[in-house]
Amino acid sequence: QVQLVESGGGLVQAGGSLRLSCAASGSIFSINAMGWYRQAPGKQRELVATITSGGRANYADTAKGRFTISRDNAKNTVYLRVNSLLPEDTAVYYCNADVLYYSNDGVGRTGSYWGQGTQVTVSS
Repeated sequence: QVQLVESGGGLVQAGGSLRLSCAASGSIFSINAMGWYRQAPGKQRELVATITSGGRANYADTAKGRFTISRDNAKNTVYLRVNSLLPEDTAVYYCNADVLYYSNDGVGRTGSYWGQGTQVTVSS
């Protein structure tokens, strides 16, 4: 009932910037926390940043300073702005959302959903 679709990834030169977007759709009543995670080749998925429905952001230590998370509640969309990209930022970036949605039987349910991921490659 809920889908998350990321966009904005691609090939970027070191020192450049990009903005990732993740839009949630479906039978959504409300979205609580939203976040971005990343998984580099051969590594585990790691937290980048999260943001509450009220706009309070939390960053992993490795993301402080160059990453900015934001959201548009009216569009059910979360963004991740990354500046001064480094080759070690190369990863698949995933968004996550904690959603209150209407199930097929009309009952409100909660669930944690993931997008399919968007590849970010930073060339040196």
